[in-house]
Amino acid sequence: MFGFDRITADPQILGGKACIRGMRISAALLVNLVANGMSVAEIISEYPDLEEDDIRQALRYAAWTAEDSIHLPTLATH
Repeated sequence: MFGFDRITADPQILGGKACIRGMRISAALLVNLVANGMSVAEIISEYPDLEEDDIRQALRYAAWTAEDSIHLPTLATH
């Protein structure tokens, strides 16, 4: 998938969400953990099946999916 060899999507796993190597660990979960201050070492401690490259690729995947999106704030009308 566009150079993301650790990111998989299978309708039978987490409803087709982007996951890490077919595991029930979503890319979004890893991005959320990093965003909330967990270090790579802490994440791997909690999820020992993961590798550092899994976390790096989840972050790259999130950046890739966000780079072409334009999100405009909704303006309140009175």
